[in-house]
Amino acid sequence: MTFTTPDNDRAGVIGRPAAGNLIKLAPVAGKMELRVRGPNVTPGYWRLFEQTSRAFDEEGYYCLGDAVRLLDPDDPSRGIVFDGRLSEDFKLASGTWVSVGPLRAQLLAALAPLAQDVVIAGLNRDFVAALIVPDSRACAIALNTPGIHDLAGLVGHPDLRRRCITALKAHAIEQPGNSTRVDRAILLSQPLSLDHGEITDKGSVNQRAVLNRRASLIDDLYEAAPPAHVLVVN
Repeated sequence: MTFTTPDNDRAGVIGRPAAGNLIKLAPVAGKMELRVRGPNVTPGYWRLFEQTSRAFDEEGYYCLGDAVRLLDPDDPSRGIVFDGRLSEDFKLASGTWVSVGPLRAQLLAALAPLAQDVVIAGLNRDFVAALIVPDSRACAIALNTPGIHDLAGLVGHPDLRRRCITALKAHAIEQPGNSTRVDRAILLSQPLSLDHGEITDKGSVNQRAVLNRRASLIDDLYEAAPPAHVLVVN
């Protein structure tokens, strides 16, 4: 599907292509990947022919790796909505796809204001789990512990654990599917590291780097008898 924004249409809808640009929604791994082409999009990488062939499709559209969906399936001109990064999505052992972007956003909303970020795990596992990065300032205020500012001192607080489990259980009731809920979680006692590549230069979380660097915690999440620091939701 390809559509453009008419030059005389200045409605300013978020997620709408600029005038003169083309976008295409291509089916990839059960989602629709956003691909773009236009005068402001490079036709390829300088003297890197293999990289160019991987980054562009057969019609010359640049493959962004972002999944999107139409705001209104019956009216494409209304624009598109972000639906996660294709490279972050994964399959459970059952073969069910987990859409990391939407799930992460839902979990952050459910855990607000206690969580600064969430990293989703579960590749080839039986259920989805998560690493939660607490917001130390918000947690100190919510728990009335002004003397505790570091994550290591906060994550063992029983009230924080209780609140997180309650929030995750409420989310699981609203999203009961095996791929849309979190069954277990761990509160991180150490912040994500820019030096170790867990945070990109743009400030976003590098899911893969976090999961690789904290592989031992991921193993804890999936123990038959989980350790005490694992929050068991379902």
